[in-house]
Amino acid sequence: MALVQNQFQTNMHLSKAESEKARIPLVTHIITDEDLGICEGAKLQPVNLKRIIKLLTDPHSLMLYERHVHALSRMARHYINGFPMKDLVQVFKILNVCADRVDTNPIYEQPILEILKLCSLPFLMEKSSDELVYEQIVVESISQLGYLMRIPSPDVRKQICNTLLKFTTVKTVQSVQNLKPTTIQYNNKMVEFSDISETLVKSLALLETDLPSKLKVLEILQLFSKSSAKNCDQMLFVDGGRRICSRLMDPDPSGQLLFRSVDILWNLMENGDKAVLAKQLNNLACISQLRDAFVYQLTQGYSHYDRQLRNDLLVIATLIATQCPETPFVETGFAKQLTLFATFQEVKSHNALVRHLKLLTNHEDFELRKLLFNILVVLSKDSTVVSILSEGHLLLALFSFVRANDRKTGPREWTPAQFEELQLQAMASLCTLCPLMLEDYMTCQGSTRLLLLLEWCVGPDEFCGQGNSFHGTSGRGSKKAQMRHCLRLMRSVVSTEDEFLLQDLADQGAINQLIGVLNTAFTQKTEENDAVEIEMQSDILFILSCLCDGDMHRKELFGIQGVDMVVRYLRTDTKLLSSGLGHHKLLLASIDCTWCAIVGCYITEDYFLEKEGVFLLFDLLEVCPKNMHNVILGCLLDLCENPKTVNHVLTWRGQDGCTASHLLCQVWRQEEAEIGVKRDNQGAIYDVHKPLMGHIQAEMGVVSMPASCVSQAVADVGENMRAKVYSLFCKMGFTDLPGLTVEDHVTLTIIEKYLDFKMGEVWSETISELHAESVRPVTPDQEAIEAISRAIEERAQIVLSTQGELLEAQRNQDILDEQEFYAEIRENHRQKEKAIADFTDYVSRTSNFALLKAAKERQEISIDASRMRPKYKESEDFHNTDLPQLTTTVFSGKHVTVMTNVKRAHADTPAAKFDPVLEPVMERRVFKHLTIGDDEDGGGGGGGDDDDDDDDDDDDGDDDDAGDDNGGDVEDDDDSGSGDDDDDDDNNGSGDDDDSSGDEDDGGGGSGGNKDAS
Repeated sequence: MALVQNQFQTNMHLSKAESEKARIPLVTHIITDEDLGICEGAKLQPVNLKRIIKLLTDPHSLMLYERHVHALSRMARHYINGFPMKDLVQVFKILNVCADRVDTNPIYEQPILEILKLCSLPFLMEKSSDELVYEQIVVESISQLGYLMRIPSPDVRKQICNTLLKFTTVKTVQSVQNLKPTTIQYNNKMVEFSDISETLVKSLALLETDLPSKLKVLEILQLFSKSSAKNCDQMLFVDGGRRICSRLMDPDPSGQLLFRSVDILWNLMENGDKAVLAKQLNNLACISQLRDAFVYQLTQGYSHYDRQLRNDLLVIATLIATQCPETPFVETGFAKQLTLFATFQEVKSHNALVRHLKLLTNHEDFELRKLLFNILVVLSKDSTVVSILSEGHLLLALFSFVRANDRKTGPREWTPAQFEELQLQAMASLCTLCPLMLEDYMTCQGSTRLLLLLEWCVGPDEFCGQGNSFHGTSGRGSKKAQMRHCLRLMRSVVSTEDEFLLQDLADQGAINQLIGVLNTAFTQKTEENDAVEIEMQSDILFILSCLCDGDMHRKELFGIQGVDMVVRYLRTDTKLLSSGLGHHKLLLASIDCTWCAIVGCYITEDYFLEKEGVFLLFDLLEVCPKNMHNVILGCLLDLCENPKTVNHVLTWRGQDGCTASHLLCQVWRQEEAEIGVKRDNQGAIYDVHKPLMGHIQAEMGVVSMPASCVSQAVADVGENMRAKVYSLFCKMGFTDLPGLTVEDHVTLTIIEKYLDFKMGEVWSETISELHAESVRPVTPDQEAIEAISRAIEERAQIVLSTQGELLEAQRNQDILDEQEFYAEIRENHRQKEKAIADFTDYVSRTSNFALLKAAKERQEISIDASRMRPKYKESEDFHNTDLPQLTTTVFSGKHVTVMTNVKRAHADTPAAKFDPVLEPVMERRVFKHLTIGDDEDGGGGGGGDDDDDDDDDDDDGDDDDAGDDNGGDVEDDDDSGSGDDDDDDDNNGSGDDDDSSGDEDDGGGGSGGNKDAS
């Protein structure tokens, strides 16, 4: 056993020696920059921070204050270039220990300040991955900086703010061996992830008496909220808006408090949630502070900075009023002061606030006027503010801008560009305010001012608008912007439907003036107008509709000129509806103007019918989108009250011959498809219990409602167009309507019973409500209800059976049409076969003379058989018109001349003496022209070919058939060989006839000519 073990050890040593010989030696010594002495930066020696923490916290060394300060100072000197990320946990643990002892021992304040100064430097990292590895530690460390604001030391609080300021803004040079500082972007990102913003906002409550520290904190909050939405959200989360705004007017000789607070609020408004900010500022304290600050800056501030700050305060107030309509502007008196400041230049006031106040023409004061107009419009949503605006004569101040623009301005007046912007802003404000203060509008003679301005807008006076503001869009170089807002203001006023106001406008000639503007101020081709021009035309049409609606006298004032104008707009190309310029609004306004200004007055209605207005409305109904159908149908329905309209409706024809009745049935089907009415594949009634109910109404079911509320069945009448279609058919009638298909007839049976079905639906709903409320009618009422239910179902069954009969008749007709079509196909095949056989026979005759001769004989036999006198050739007056040896089967010529002498009945008897009493008998020559055939068809000889002289010689003896078979076109059946003509009858059978015109000889070849016979 020992020998085996020794042998094994020997083998192991040998293999080990062989492996050492085969191993390649490696250089294990690595030369660094430090070894070469070229390493840049200071070397950071490791410091045992745990010993410092133990020194501070150990009970045995707890009272060694001088050693504590010495250790902290030594640590600060060691980390003079910043703290590594790996040491941050221990560093801030040391800071917290010192912060807790500052109250009892101020000796720790100075070390804290030194350490905080070092925290202003970017943190150091050994590897690039340290940013991710120590991210959470860095975030918590920054949060700890905020928590140190609890230290009741102004110097410490200021240093914390300075540390945060430098940490996020200053880029320092830190040269440390093997360590790299973080970037400013990384530092700002860590600040966003921390809760330092929340902590600083909360710390404001600790700084009420420490103004310098408070200003420093506001400076940091101003910096954090400037470009970071996360920081703004954190500040709003801890009610930062209210905390800052409620202390706006705290005493501050430097003025920084107001400036920085307003800037923070502005940043919160831009980067944060506006609704949350407005909600936080919606209280008496904040609004009062805003009011005091605004009034102070407006009355006491004269610098450029003061004016900007004043405007910023007004913007913040506008935001609050926009987001929170219930803001206490009235309770704080802010609304009254704003009205005073907005009107004191145009309306004289003795208020002390504006006694010595003057606004200049600089940009800030110009913006102030526009902001004042804007915030008053926003505040007008509150009904309590309207009375304040009326007392302040706001409309009078705004209407002072509603006038023609003057080129010449004084040295202390607004420039033309500024006045134009204020003018447009004032008119935009009046659009909202005038409907709320109609009495003030009438007191200011608003209608007269508007009509005068409109007259100036379309007048020849030159004016070049600047078009600088939002309200001046498309108005550069023209009066278009003024005209646009003038019409908008008129539209907002007439939309109130105040009769006194409408009458005032009509009395001043607004109707004719507006029609004249439409006819002269705009191009007649609507496709050449831009969006602003189309909007103005739509506004004018709407104004005319409001003025003329329901007043016969104003409709007469609208007159023929207005009808021509409306007809022109109704001819608008419907392809422009999808252009995006507003043509659909223009067309709707045109239809509405037709409905309100034309329909209802016989003079305008008759002229509208003469101008084919009904045709235009149906043309629009055919091609316009569905959302316009309701207005068109309503207009047509009221127009049908005129008896002359129905004929126009029945006469109209659309694309592919579409009739009005067919179009209305199509609209009905589309409407039912949209609301989900159940119909079978042929459009017939599917459910006799609910013949009109859609799926939405069926899903809602029956809901018990008070008697004052409209039920679903009744509301359905106004929610869709079926009632209008039914009413139109009541005017047109339900029978003898042109252009209806079977599908239309099926639909028409439902339309005809619409009123009955709707009444039944209402009864069914009433019955269901009674069951839902567990109400049992008395016996007579119950019997009546049951009878009504049965009648409803019976009517639906009758309509359903009628629809079935119509569909069955249509199916039978389709079968007959199919059979006729197949018969036509068979006949076409027979004709093709006959044509092939005729062509084959034709080829045979042209290639075989015997067949041609036989065809000639058959032709002659056929002609002879068609004669009424079979022995006409035996007559002594017979003349053969055939050319001998003619080898064709066609007639020899178109005209044949026959000369003959009239013979006496007895040639041997001497002539009688002349007796003038008796009819003279004398010899005379007769020339007769016989039309044989058409030169074009049968004239040419020699060919011997004929395309029709085949075996078509019927046995019916018809001369026309024989003539047709000969390829000739005869003019007279008698002259074509009938053998019995008028001359034979008149001459008592003298035998002078032209029956030989149908004969042909097989003789020689000439092409036919004139043949004389004596």
